[in-house]
Amino acid sequence: MPTPTGKSTRAERMAQPLAREVAEQIAADKGVCIRPVSLRRTDLDTGATSIVDVPCGATLESRCPACAKRKRSIRRTQCEEGWHLTNEPVITPDDPTQAQQEWVAKRAVVTAERDQLAATGHATPEDLAALDAAIADLDTEISASGLRGKAGPSPDAPPKSRRTRSTRRRQDVPDLPKRPMTKRTVGQTFTDPESGATFRPSLFITLTCDTYGRVRSDGTPVDFSTYDYRRAARDALHFSKLIDRFVQNLRRVVGFDVQYFAAVEPQRRLAPHLHMATRGTIPRSELKQIAAATYHQVWWPTTDEVVYAGENLPVWDEAGETYLDSATGELLPTWNDALDSLDADEDAEPMHVVRFGPQVDAKGVLAGSADADRCVRYLAKYLTKDIAGCHAIETDRQEQHVDRLVHALRFEPCSPRCANWLRYGVQPKDAKAGMRPGYCSSKAHKREYLGYAGRRVLVSRKWSGKTLADHKADRLAWVLDTLGIDPTADNTDTSVRLATTDRNTVWELARPTDPDVPPREHRLLRAVGESLKRRAQLDQARQTNDLSATREAA
Repeated sequence: MPTPTGKSTRAERMAQPLAREVAEQIAADKGVCIRPVSLRRTDLDTGATSIVDVPCGATLESRCPACAKRKRSIRRTQCEEGWHLTNEPVITPDDPTQAQQEWVAKRAVVTAERDQLAATGHATPEDLAALDAAIADLDTEISASGLRGKAGPSPDAPPKSRRTRSTRRRQDVPDLPKRPMTKRTVGQTFTDPESGATFRPSLFITLTCDTYGRVRSDGTPVDFSTYDYRRAARDALHFSKLIDRFVQNLRRVVGFDVQYFAAVEPQRRLAPHLHMATRGTIPRSELKQIAAATYHQVWWPTTDEVVYAGENLPVWDEAGETYLDSATGELLPTWNDALDSLDADEDAEPMHVVRFGPQVDAKGVLAGSADADRCVRYLAKYLTKDIAGCHAIETDRQEQHVDRLVHALRFEPCSPRCANWLRYGVQPKDAKAGMRPGYCSSKAHKREYLGYAGRRVLVSRKWSGKTLADHKADRLAWVLDTLGIDPTADNTDTSVRLATTDRNTVWELARPTDPDVPPREHRLLRAVGESLKRRAQLDQARQTNDLSATREAA
């Protein structure tokens, strides 16, 4: 209520909703990106410019609800299309064009000239550099012509070196059988002897990490002092490598190219676990055996002893571009030196061994069943949330549990390039100035990731025979076909032509402060209006198509 003077109080004004926040809420409710990226489109023929807003493409709901929901919907479509395929997905590359063959042939001629000149031993550095530049230009043209990969390695590329270790299996894990591989990805069919009906079941598998101590129903430890936070942190850091090992073992045992769609999410106790939809069925006894025999060894220098802490940290030497002991000036071992010492020690043990826990859940699923739809929804359930936001933190004990895990992750090395190696007396790989233990910029150390820095969605190459871009193109093609829009027409909306064709145009990022870029609130309102208009047109077109189909059927 206004005051007797006719003016509202500050408390009353603060209680009123902000128009900007209301605009964002309406945009999110209507499926419009709330953080659009402005691009400037310049027509090279006419010189005309226009501003086009494209979605930000965020995958987290906390950043953009509309884009995250759209991403999750596409992932669900990808999972549904590939889970119960009855035919092998066909992935056949196109035949090379004449121009592509000519570029590769030119690359072959220059490569032969370069090798012949270098073999004579009389080549000058300038001559070799000129040929190397010509090869680099040809590689650029080959890529621009539409060929994947490279026709050959760069002449000045350093030789690749890879450390090899014994592949003998650990003695504390069971052996695994190995079957000959067959070239198939679809599962086997089974026939009911009574009804004669055929079934092609698939699996929904859940794998978890091992226990670190007893926990309560809310996921917090019964005893914080005995809960193994260090092992929990290391398992989270290397969980993605364990998944790769499981897929390798799975394919070797079953004898065919198992295809999968998997999602990683945290349990309530904050340990990562895996939900995996696999095409085809596998005996549960073999699955448990494979999970028990799967492990990943981390062959890194030991971190049992803290060498530098507090203010006693190594210092950076600008002249040698290396780290030195601040007290003695002694050079710290480099990453390669530390690995050489580890290789020379015959009694060395891996820094950490990651394993799955004993709990393995596998459920058979049939195509078109309610279980299949339920499992797909479960796989995509938490994809729009970060790792730490999947489960609500409601009590002080849960908050304390998160804090302890984040503290354990702070000084654990996450990769060979992690700054935390300085804490244990080893220079990180490709060390640079300004590195400080406990302040690694990798997302693995951030609270929202809880140690897991890998991909949340894991999809095998032959799952559906399509990429995410293909699924997006399918959706766009359906909408345009329903509306009867020709994407190549000159009067087509610019955003449609941006997604479907390659015009004689130049695109560049427009800054929000540019004079031709409208304010963000105005762009949001305009996008909402256009979205509502397109939605009404799509609904009307669908009703018309349904009515026409009904009349034809009658």
